[in-house]
Amino acid sequence: MLLVADVGNTETTLGLCVDGAVRHHWRVTTEAARTPDEVHLLLHGLLAAAGIDARQLTGGAIGSVVPSVTGTLAESMGRLIGKGPVIVDARSPLGITLAVDEPMTVGADRVINTLAASRLYGVDCIVVDLGTATTYDCVTADGVFLGGVIQPGIRTSAETLFRRTAKLAATELVPPAKVIGTRTDECIRSGVIYGAAESVDGIVRRIKREWPRPGVPKVVATGGLAALIRSHSAEIELAEPDLTLIGLCMAHGILAG
Repeated sequence: MLLVADVGNTETTLGLCVDGAVRHHWRVTTEAARTPDEVHLLLHGLLAAAGIDARQLTGGAIGSVVPSVTGTLAESMGRLIGKGPVIVDARSPLGITLAVDEPMTVGADRVINTLAASRLYGVDCIVVDLGTATTYDCVTADGVFLGGVIQPGIRTSAETLFRRTAKLAATELVPPAKVIGTRTDECIRSGVIYGAAESVDGIVRRIKREWPRPGVPKVVATGGLAALIRSHSAEIELAEPDLTLIGLCMAHGILAG
């Protein structure tokens, strides 16, 4: 049983993998100020709440875009598991190719998504990762990362709207019953959710027009809002919220031997 962690700027997604499948997962706030002891207690508590004995863990893997958190998390996971986790980044020998101008600047999550999409689907893919930023990873069937697009994330955009507009209260991101809202909260939900879906569709169509290989790439959404946006998107074909965690399991198998 593997403990894997996808460390994002806002949230860290943790998962337990058994035979390559994610059996449990949790989302916690990414907090650089936590000490190794605090993180150890947090991990132990999450496992205990799920009825998992830490002694069942056989390894771990971390993909992080927050360097200030990586070391603390690695230390805590190492204490829990009994050995240090695998750290996955652009330097990791995963058998994929980063065909971009500055490969060492590619985020760990995009590296891991490239590995997972190429192995799971075996076709060219556009991976739409809906996190703090919304990223579009252009991945070939044989594991080449061609580049992509980065735009502000859905929650990031919504929080900016709430913060900078005095009379708009924070609103839960659930789809409204119709596009034309008759209350302020409905108007906000409509603008945020339908605006995000249309933005995803528009960028995906532009990427498809520039796709450098024959055929049409498969469009896969991942991240916490993947299922929500897929239900309102014309271009997203599949939602796999755990894609990055699955990729971390795959990376552990490659790097840990």
